Amino acid sequence: MFVGRERELNKLEELYRSGKFECAVIYGRRRVGKTALIREFIRDRKAVFFTATETSGQGNLENFSRSIHEFFYQGGLDAPLYRNFEEALKMVYDHAAPERLVLVIDEYPYLAASYRAISSILQKMIDHQFKETKLMLILCGSSMSFMENQVMGYKSPLYGRRTAQFKIEPLGFFESKSFFTRFKIEDLALVYGITWGVPQYLELVDEKKSAGENIRAMFLDPKSYLFEEPSNLLKQEVREPALYNAIIRTIAMGSAKLTEIADKAGIETALSVSYLRNLCSLGIVKKEEPVTGDSRRKTIYRIGDSMYRFWYRFVPPLMDLIMNDAAREAWKWIEPELPAFMGHVFEDISKEWLWKENASGRLPFVFSSAGRWWGHDNVRKEEAEIDILGFSPDREEAIFGECKWTNSLVDATVLETLSARANLFRYRNKYLYLFAKRGFTAGCKKAAGRLNARLITFAEMNSGL
Repeated sequence: MFVGRERELNKLEELYRSGKFECAVIYGRRRVGKTALIREFIRDRKAVFFTATETSGQGNLENFSRSIHEFFYQGGLDAPLYRNFEEALKMVYDHAAPERLVLVIDEYPYLAASYRAISSILQKMIDHQFKETKLMLILCGSSMSFMENQVMGYKSPLYGRRTAQFKIEPLGFFESKSFFTRFKIEDLALVYGITWGVPQYLELVDEKKSAGENIRAMFLDPKSYLFEEPSNLLKQEVREPALYNAIIRTIAMGSAKLTEIADKAGIETALSVSYLRNLCSLGIVKKEEPVTGDSRRKTIYRIGDSMYRFWYRFVPPLMDLIMNDAAREAWKWIEPELPAFMGHVFEDISKEWLWKENASGRLPFVFSSAGRWWGHDNVRKEEAEIDILGFSPDREEAIFGECKWTNSLVDATVLETLSARANLFRYRNKYLYLFAKRGFTAGCKKAAGRLNARLITFAEMNSGL
């Protein structure tokens, strides 16, 4: 089942309909659905689809030749292998001159690693031949640093040749919901939290089971697909996985500042900076500053992928229980911690909802930036945080949001605190938004009227989307 990606498909369709040479670069983390997107796009279209592998240049040339033959010759046994990539690409050129043809090179970094001249060859073909054809070339890869630097970077032979680029992110919560029809909305949120909207992981979820049963089946069974998934993916991307594992685990357990991360992971601070930079480029960790950008000294690090955050928070500490067939006992440790784990997930869902409302013009004003804020409250003489702060381009208006994932009704003290923190800022117009998993006390509703605040339950967030 193919779900979502409407904007990406529409843009690819626009490129296809141009009728001229196009070169689209598609990249994103593994399992995010890049190949599925491409296959959906080329369905019922004339396309040569080649997937490079970790083999020699000759091996990839042979596989490329076969991909061409499968399309042009229907896999005929008498079709010869090409002597080199130039000859193979010339075959594509000949057929793309008179009619629209799509050429997909999936896992392009593998091809470039096995045959270093391929980018220069493609540059030459684009400049002198392909531009005169109706070819639509798609280069796809999972190594984000390679695609950004070696394909789109200014030092790459291919720099300036692309006509579009697509960074494929995991699906948002409201798109991920389309995978399911039976779950209660709170279970949907938990399922989203443990999969982070990665299509391949969403497809593993069994709606016949509860969210908790799915967690046990997907993460607490040594035979399950996700049991070693994060560490296996990490091994494919970095040379020293043990050190990276230590850093990710430290952040997942609550450390956020560089010095604290380095100290608890047992790694020198200077080395930690390099490792964190690589983890950020992989999309596993994200480096954050207050959305207002008022101080770089407040930089923190968070796990950017909640599936990784879940796995590193819960699986390694309970590994002995899991390996000794005591998944139910492991679950007893995990279940009480889920509300705390879901706190950050709910923040992300609430922010996603606000962006949708923003795009639809249903907010008091249109904000241009939104994120978290933290700093010092000079009035209360304490450190303060705001889950969501969104402001207009002229910084005259702002939304202040607080998110609470708790079974208890949210009381007025939460709203009063949010109001006090909003008063730390000098925006002309301020709007308070309080998001809750279940609901609000009568006192909170009364305070909302006085403070002109909007109270939104998770059910309400889902009612119109």
